[in-house]
Amino acid sequence: MKYVVLFPAFVLAGCTSQSFQEVSQPPDVAVQTPAVTSPPPDARTVAQFDTTTAQERAAAMASSEAAGETRLGTTIATLGSPADPGIWLKTPLVTERLLGRVDYNGTSVNLELRPSGGEAGSGSQISLPAMRLLDAPLTGLLELTVFKD
Repeated sequence: MKYVVLFPAFVLAGCTSQSFQEVSQPPDVAVQTPAVTSPPPDARTVAQFDTTTAQERAAAMASSEAAGETRLGTTIATLGSPADPGIWLKTPLVTERLLGRVDYNGTSVNLELRPSGGEAGSGSQISLPAMRLLDAPLTGLLELTVFKD
């Protein structure tokens, strides 16, 4: 007996309909971040992996202690993927993308807070550019105080 399976073809054919495309679009994110440039595939040095612009670094370092900000707590962070561009912190302290700030040894950096999906207290990951702005050791464990705007 020969069986021909046509079901996947019908499913894939339906994937181009307008309603499917609308459903498959990611939800709007509360944080609008500038377009970031991924590191080149042959990146090997810290400077090659850090693709942030001078304007992005200046904005991250601008004093932004706002009256309405909320202290979320502290977390221990390690270096996240150097190939993931931007100035961010992946942390279990948030459940959605938000703008925020972290403090480390008297230095503050404005960044994007991203949910890590981890359990509370499981630690965080911080981007390479954020670590450089904090003048933190790339191989260290950083105790960060985290604030949301």
